[in-house]
Amino acid sequence: MKQKEWLTQEHRIFQESAKRFMAKEVLPHIEQWEQERLIPRELWRKLGDQGYLCPWLPEEYGGLGVEYTYSIVFQEEVVRTTFYSLATGLRVHADIAAPYISRHGSEEIKRRILPGCVSGETILALGMTEPDCGSDLAALRTSAVKDGGDYVINGQKTFISNGINCDWVVLAARTDPKAPRHRGISLVMVPSDAPGFSRGRRLDKMGLRAQDTAELIFEDCRVPQEYLLGKEGQGFSIMMENLSQERLAICLGALVQAERMLEMTLDYVKTRTAFGQTIGSFQANSFKLAEMATEVTMGRTFYESLVDSFVAGEDVSTQVAMGKWWLSEMANRVAYACLQLHGGYGYMEEYPICRMSRDVRALPIVGGSTEIMKQIIAKRLGL
Repeated sequence: MKQKEWLTQEHRIFQESAKRFMAKEVLPHIEQWEQERLIPRELWRKLGDQGYLCPWLPEEYGGLGVEYTYSIVFQEEVVRTTFYSLATGLRVHADIAAPYISRHGSEEIKRRILPGCVSGETILALGMTEPDCGSDLAALRTSAVKDGGDYVINGQKTFISNGINCDWVVLAARTDPKAPRHRGISLVMVPSDAPGFSRGRRLDKMGLRAQDTAELIFEDCRVPQEYLLGKEGQGFSIMMENLSQERLAICLGALVQAERMLEMTLDYVKTRTAFGQTIGSFQANSFKLAEMATEVTMGRTFYESLVDSFVAGEDVSTQVAMGKWWLSEMANRVAYACLQLHGGYGYMEEYPICRMSRDVRALPIVGGSTEIMKQIIAKRLGL
């Protein structure tokens, strides 16, 4: 396969370090964290100690000052452990929420929050989705009204990753109810100790069980107006500009999970026997595995070209939408077939394929559903 143009020896050293870290600090504890439905804060601090959190941030804010590609190689190693719950929380923290602060926060806000994001002392969440508002972000109802030098926030958010552990929320709220839907939204930083802020239920999900997901409640919640990111009314456009990076991370998660599920299943069907022969030798099974191997390889080739274009600074919003829907749906096809080939054992929690088949089901939904991705593509085609 073509060598990644941006992958250097330094990247490989960083990747090998991450691989060793995951083997030592994460793999032995996955089952415990899945049962506890929470990833401990101690792990975040260990990740920070090793420089894995937001390495792209400038050194003045605690980062390593390296390219975003270092985050890409780290994400790949996290997902390769088959523990996508951790990858989800890290993606929200380092690849979605932190860039909002670094690009649009005041110098005071950046110096106050970002060093902790790097060290793991501070965990970020993104407050966008509401009970009646998912993909249609312009329809959100949470309000932020000026009162003296503060914003007074009222509303509710749901399906919030890192909602239990978070210290700060990058909150999308309506600051101008009279403006057109897309223009009256702003982004405001809300600390977890702000008066009027509380956490609702820790949500019980089908998969990603160790990833804490919660409801967030704002009842006359007060925060200083200095916590605004960017300018009032720019929230929607700010959110849109970061979507390619978010969806690129989801593409990677879908691809690597599909690769791992295929690898595990190939190992299984070469040793499991039925009717005097390995189950992988039956033509129906071997053809299905050949089909999956082809799709996974095609997905890897497309993803690598997508990253090359992204790193080169090209507009990849259409291609990312294509990759996001196709790779996430492909991962689910692979999950279904791989679990089937494992037979009854695939339905048992002791086999990783069981957990992975649950976890990948979220991918066609988060970050914009498959249907929204197709709508974006169709619009770009002039339809």
